Amino acid sequence: MALELEKLPREYPRVFVAEDFRLRGWEDLTPYFEDLAALPLNTREEAERWLADLSELLSVIFEERSIRYIRMTCDTANKEYERAYLEFVEMIEPKLKPAMQKLMVKLVESPAAGELPEDRYTVLLRSFRNQVELFREENVPLEMEEEKLTQRYQKITGAMTVTIGGKDLTLQQAAKYLEDPDREVRRDAWERISGRRLRDRDELDGLFDELLKLRQRIAANAGFEDYRAYAFRKRERFDYTPKDCEAFHAAVERHVVPVLVELQKRREEALGVDKLRPWDLNVDPSGKPPLRPFEKVEELVEGVSEIFHRLDPELGELFSILPRYGLLDLESRKGKAPGGYQDDLDERRLPFIFMNAVGRYRDLRTLLHESGHAFHTLLARDEPLIFLRRPPLEFAEVASMSMELLTHPHWEVFYSSDDAHRARTQHLEGIVTLLTWIATVDAFQHWIYTHPGHTRKEREEAWVAIRKRFGGIVDWEGYEDVLRSEWHRQLHIFLHPFYYIEYGIAQLGALGLWRISQRDPREALGNYKRALSLGGSRPLPELFRAAGLEFGLGEGPVSRAAAVLRDSLGV
Repeated sequence: MALELEKLPREYPRVFVAEDFRLRGWEDLTPYFEDLAALPLNTREEAERWLADLSELLSVIFEERSIRYIRMTCDTANKEYERAYLEFVEMIEPKLKPAMQKLMVKLVESPAAGELPEDRYTVLLRSFRNQVELFREENVPLEMEEEKLTQRYQKITGAMTVTIGGKDLTLQQAAKYLEDPDREVRRDAWERISGRRLRDRDELDGLFDELLKLRQRIAANAGFEDYRAYAFRKRERFDYTPKDCEAFHAAVERHVVPVLVELQKRREEALGVDKLRPWDLNVDPSGKPPLRPFEKVEELVEGVSEIFHRLDPELGELFSILPRYGLLDLESRKGKAPGGYQDDLDERRLPFIFMNAVGRYRDLRTLLHESGHAFHTLLARDEPLIFLRRPPLEFAEVASMSMELLTHPHWEVFYSSDDAHRARTQHLEGIVTLLTWIATVDAFQHWIYTHPGHTRKEREEAWVAIRKRFGGIVDWEGYEDVLRSEWHRQLHIFLHPFYYIEYGIAQLGALGLWRISQRDPREALGNYKRALSLGGSRPLPELFRAAGLEFGLGEGPVSRAAAVLRDSLGV
């Protein structure tokens, strides 16, 4: 599906960038950066006008990048889309970073920086100063190479297919067989999917080794002892530390893993099996057929629209913008990148949702989740500065995870009453699994980047040990090779290092909003919309407070979340 730009409205006219501007190469941008570099920054008024112009320019640039990325992921086999995206990565981004560095230095060192009102510009100035301190000219080509390597991961995994029942299926399409009541059907599908991943094991291991070396060089160039320390600064984690993440791991092991084990024992007994195997985790343990909330993508879109209109008319109207302007690409097909995401078209201030729907229960949840991100974009779109529209990732995920939970009362749009109860139970059970998986992935990344020079074998052994710490009672006997390389399926480890604990922090926040909604749905929705409308204009703890939530990721928040899940699931 091609992104049809001519359909999209332009509600925010350009002031600084020419209306007929088209980005073909860096030379098209040079005059704008030169103008910004030459403008005086002596007063608050000059600084605010300058920031508005820079914001407009960056919105144009980032929207072009998003368009090229969306097209490439929607059709990984299209050479022109791949060329256009790589051209941006290779020709625009390496020059954009030093140009932006020069402008950020100009602002933070200007007389006007101290004149900007603290209540509005604290987050922006803190971010600019951090980026100025981290920037190294020698890292620009290394980051370009890193981007190209991550695109290789997308291409490798996007090409993975298996044959089941005489049909070539993407791995996402094949996953529906893991929900089949027939255990042999599930086992066969799981073996085919796992076997297909193993075929690219060596290539993916080699690719990751290259990424690891690059990232270590980037961190060393910036003066950091290891990549973990660098990544925490780069991700602007000003409000928590690696020690806090380790406290999250320990709290999940103490409070959530026991809930997981009880659920797994319950599943094992219901299925009547001696040992729970990896292919037993997605089937309905009662023996009922898999939940199939829709057959066609059009039904998914119509049903989700109905849910949002029932939940909150304003959110319903915001969602209707997406299908109206072709801002959805939802169906799974060969040659499409795996996974799902929501990306921003920054100049138009509109969201785009990408996913791989095949009619499964998880597809419904994915669209609800990504729609939460879209609401964030739409509710904050009137903020004029791009720097303050974008929320920190930890709170961006509160927007999406909360939307899955807040819509629970309306899932009967897709299901009978009994099936809606099943779906809600599966969701809550899935949150238990997710919290343990987040701890697994995050702990693994902490190990990877604090053990320089490790071998592939040592890395595999570390993964297995961490997986056993958080994975419960699942039996992997006979499939040890699959377990050792299981982390390959988590694209964040390849594409976005250390981006995963955000989901844990956000899930704790989402459970908090859900608790509020059970007492007062209108209060919860009011908190939700008020906090999202702030975009990224306030520090992370203040965004949580705006939503009526406590910010934290240690013993207290995790134990309370575990208690809510225990009570709701009757464990």
